Amino acid sequence: MEDLARHSGATVRTIRGYQDRGLLPRPERRGRANVYRDTHLSRLRQIAGLLDRGYTLASIKELLEAWDAGRGLGGVLGLVAEVERPWSDEEAARMTRAELNEKFGGTRDDAAVEDAVELGVLVRLPETPDEFLVPSPQELAVAAELHAAGVPLLAISGHLRELRAQVEHIAGRFLDFTTEYVFQQYLDHPPTDAEATEAASLVRRLRPLAQQTVDAELARAMRALATRYLRHHLGEAAISAPAGAAPATTSPGPGPVSPPGPGPAADAAEPVPLPAATVRAVRELVGAEHIAAFIAAAAEREVRARTMDALAARR
Repeated sequence: MEDLARHSGATVRTIRGYQDRGLLPRPERRGRANVYRDTHLSRLRQIAGLLDRGYTLASIKELLEAWDAGRGLGGVLGLVAEVERPWSDEEAARMTRAELNEKFGGTRDDAAVEDAVELGVLVRLPETPDEFLVPSPQELAVAAELHAAGVPLLAISGHLRELRAQVEHIAGRFLDFTTEYVFQQYLDHPPTDAEATEAASLVRRLRPLAQQTVDAELARAMRALATRYLRHHLGEAAISAPAGAAPATTSPGPGPVSPPGPGPAADAAEPVPLPAATVRAVRELVGAEHIAAFIAAAAEREVRARTMDALAARR
């Protein structure tokens, strides 16, 4: 067992645990010695590979039992590889710290970089400390454009955290939906090679559907909401500003803020008193001219989130 542990990289305790669970065949007995073969080493490597892919020991046992029964693991591992491969054609890039600073206005901002690393927007490269891996150059380019338009970097990362939670909710719902109607037949038992191959083919076909659906719905929602916001702000300026005067702006101080209403026009908007501390915090985050829009957007996002939670709870 010590020799097997040395060759496999597993500990003796781990090997004994696998044997107790039935994951690893018992060794051949020769006199007083236990003899392990290459089949034991191969099995340990299979277990390690499946654990790295996120399988539990219970599910690994089912897969290995199916394999031992002659049903094969090739199709299952092909399905796993299909699911694990990148879900985007975008290629990662490298960027030096100097290039990063230049992309964001030439100012060094260590706090913003640490935030980006925590979010995975940037990945440190231990071999080159002054260089980062950028998993999604498109996402970084969006951040740079928003920053150039006047959005603070920490506000961008805060928005990304909120957006990521909502997108993960959407992804989870899409997986629940497709599992219930498409993939459940392959997941309620250890699939055969043919079933796993068929499931992998379905993954390839359905892979782009989630992004296409979200793209279409986001375009629809942005058009509807942006039009509503524009009507709200232009209508408010036209009503409140006297002839020849400059358009009115929302007061940056404490007091009522009128978010856009749910209808096509915002003439029924109701002023809402807000704590001064809240208004100050929002002003510091997005600037005085964006206070009303920010609070309105935050309120609408919360309403939509609660509506989605309520709909999900009815299932």
